[in-house]
Amino acid sequence: MPYLTFQNIGISGMAAALPRTVIDNYAYTAFFPEKDVKEIVDKIGVYQRRFADAKTCASDLCFAAAEKLISDLQINREEIGLLVFMSQTPDYRMPATSILLQDRLSLPRNTITFDVSLGCSGFIYALSIAYAFMQSQPSIKKALILDGETRSKVYSPKDRKTAFLFGDAGIAALIERNENFGTSWFSMNVDGAHADLIKIEAGGYRLPSSEETVKERVVDEYGNIRSLEQAYMNGGDVFNFVIREVPRDFQSLLSYSNIDPSQIDYFILHQANSYINNYLVKKLKIDPKKVPSTIAKFGNTSSVSIPLTIVSELKNKLNSKTNLLLCGFGVGLSWATSIITVDRCHLSELVEV
Repeated sequence: MPYLTFQNIGISGMAAALPRTVIDNYAYTAFFPEKDVKEIVDKIGVYQRRFADAKTCASDLCFAAAEKLISDLQINREEIGLLVFMSQTPDYRMPATSILLQDRLSLPRNTITFDVSLGCSGFIYALSIAYAFMQSQPSIKKALILDGETRSKVYSPKDRKTAFLFGDAGIAALIERNENFGTSWFSMNVDGAHADLIKIEAGGYRLPSSEETVKERVVDEYGNIRSLEQAYMNGGDVFNFVIREVPRDFQSLLSYSNIDPSQIDYFILHQANSYINNYLVKKLKIDPKKVPSTIAKFGNTSSVSIPLTIVSELKNKLNSKTNLLLCGFGVGLSWATSIITVDRCHLSELVEV
């Protein structure tokens, strides 16, 4: 299994932005009986979420987070040499959303700028890309990762398998060089044979949009409703994948890096749902006090969930050298684990848009 290692590169600051609209999951009863809603919500442990309005995109949330971070840290925009935008809910099919953000943030025209489309493991992939650019090209002084999702626009509110789970958010992370960051380790994995477990079937170029693809239809014996342009998830098979592959990757990276779990200060897991995460904590024998969680108040925000949890839950806790293990898993199927060190990492106050 290949691993990536980097030296003296890390996250020096982060900010996050959330939509103002708060969804009370117990009151999300437009299409389902209250009894059913309570059973679902209690099982998945998602009590509130944030929904972007019709005019707000993932890029707007990332822009707000970036402006907050740049202001708080008094970042010289001319020093930002790389911008990576991670999202599966971009503004347009073309041009790349990262290019629009370069202009909107008034970054230099020679900033290396591109989009990456990946799901729940995406932030770790974005980190590895930024670290690799920084390590290979000393002329890049600073890199900016913008990771945003508006998953509320992707899933059907009439499909109980997904209707109560997903929320919206955006983050900005500043990547810099510092000897205090030391060595970081990354393991990235995919299994495209199971790509159908989480998927939007239509709206791309394999199955273009049409009157038929946007039509709502009953999709199973339970009466769940969605169109071909709304996402679906086979929750049972995804759970089996997570409990099979994630602990294995988790343990293998710890072994490769020769780091004992006791040396990890915080384990930041993708906020899939409380059932999966609680299972992983027990399976991996992690101290629950070292596993911050935001699933109850923000839901599953896909690739944003790991950095959002850091900004939301670890403010004033990263003021000295701190070892973090990040673990993301989901759409693809794709999963990734990284061990990084932060030192005096600035975490901005949450921004509402």
